[in-house]
Amino acid sequence: MLPTDDHGGLARFFSERSPPVASSDPPVTRIARYRIDGSVHYGACEGDAYRRMSDAPWRGGEPTGHSDPQARTTPLAPCEPTKIVCVGLNYRAHVAESTSLIAAAGPPSEPLLFLKPPSAVIGPGAPIRYPAGVTRLDPEGELAVVIGRRATRVAVADALDHVAGLTAFNDVSARNYQKSDGQWARAKGFDTFAPIGPVVVCGLDWRGRTVECRVNGETRQRASTDDLLFDVPFLVSFISGVMTLEPGDVIATGTPAGVAPIHPGDRVCVEISGVGALENAVESGA
Repeated sequence: MLPTDDHGGLARFFSERSPPVASSDPPVTRIARYRIDGSVHYGACEGDAYRRMSDAPWRGGEPTGHSDPQARTTPLAPCEPTKIVCVGLNYRAHVAESTSLIAAAGPPSEPLLFLKPPSAVIGPGAPIRYPAGVTRLDPEGELAVVIGRRATRVAVADALDHVAGLTAFNDVSARNYQKSDGQWARAKGFDTFAPIGPVVVCGLDWRGRTVECRVNGETRQRASTDDLLFDVPFLVSFISGVMTLEPGDVIATGTPAGVAPIHPGDRVCVEISGVGALENAVESGA
């Protein structure tokens, strides 16, 4: 993860770590983004309050000395990416179930990349809209990596130095357009098709995270990040060799097997162990 001596503000902020999320995890800092009294802020989770920051810590933000009660805030997506780089077919079981939709001869030899626009981002609790014309809409639960320092052609050994933290991501996908278009911009790019949250957890190891997607409380997907075909350091290195990654950018690392359709009225929850649960309802977009 991002070294604490990379930015002055980040170093001073991380010198006071929050308690561990679980006994098996190291001390971490949980960064939220939220609205209160008409203004948007970043803050560190401390009990039932946020310790307000001047900006995101990966942009040099520092504590302001102000505390905001969580009960008075509206949660937002915890980062503001200039781009969302998604990785397709990064779990073997998902490759197998995807061959009916995608012409895949087997696991890819290199990461399969596609982009979602920043305009697709929503935060916890915001509705996923079911667009008119879509005949099958699927959620895809994923571990996401938030970039903390500009990365260009980064070596695998140095990749985690450019990571600010981890969060949960839902790669909402319109399957009929994914199949008919032959490329994925429309199928993956509708407004509300990129829920992110609930927080960015800094200092948490990406390995051994459980990725689970539930719909109306029923588990659809569940796997460990140890099953990724291409792991987090490799992805950061590979992607940074294609495009420069900026602080706040998101890499969605791929989804496990078990994708199935959702409908208006459903509630989708993507939970990453040690990170938290990202929940969004589905509503008609017509």
